[in-house]
Amino acid sequence: MPDTLDTAAATAESGRDSWREGRLAGVTSPQGNLALIETRWLSEGTEITDAEALDGQPSTVTVTRLTRADLDTGRPEHGIRLWDSASPAIKHFDTISLFPFDPDWVIEAEFTPVSGDRVVPFEHIRDNGSSRDLVVPGDITFRRDGVDYRLSAFDDGGVLLLVFGDATNGSSDPSISTYGSGRFLFVQRPSGDAGFADAGPVVLDFNQAFVPPCGFSEQYNCPLPPKQNRFAGPVLAGERDLVLRDGFNVHQH
Repeated sequence: MPDTLDTAAATAESGRDSWREGRLAGVTSPQGNLALIETRWLSEGTEITDAEALDGQPSTVTVTRLTRADLDTGRPEHGIRLWDSASPAIKHFDTISLFPFDPDWVIEAEFTPVSGDRVVPFEHIRDNGSSRDLVVPGDITFRRDGVDYRLSAFDDGGVLLLVFGDATNGSSDPSISTYGSGRFLFVQRPSGDAGFADAGPVVLDFNQAFVPPCGFSEQYNCPLPPKQNRFAGPVLAGERDLVLRDGFNVHQH
């Protein structure tokens, strides 16, 4: 393993506890993944005030607004989200299951930008098979176990987000099973710079792979891994799945 990769793996292991603490605090925060109780898309021309959206809700609920492109027309589609800091999912939350740290899953890859805004169609979990074009600023390439990979990570607010799948997703083996629809991973520069305008090395620390928001609430519409982002074998690193108490299931509420 090259010195730079040894350093990256050591840095990843030393920061694992703080990353883990941040994840657990984040998903249970007042607007964390477990707090989302409703996403409501408004028909064109419809308006709703915050007070109207919150009518009849307990004091623990807040409202935010969001916009996306309509799949048919491409025009902006507006919606609201309701967040409950005392949601049933938060009350029943136990933990997020996790694989042991594995330095072998800290991978140095190469990022090659493309000119202009290239888009790749990503199917989304709640779009009934339709896809949404997301900007993919370049290719991430590496070789592992004799296989050459060319992954597509999209621009998530100025940071590269990789949506990937592997043989652990929904596995019948409870010792390795992970969230069925795939997992997410932020792509890192060795320097810590989050930008991706220039070619150069990037680090894929799969020990920080995480369960996507749709694993915590049905009210999210997460992208699914495209074909080129699927590993043939298991990625035994990172978060596995949400663990709740008393038989509670976020996908039945």
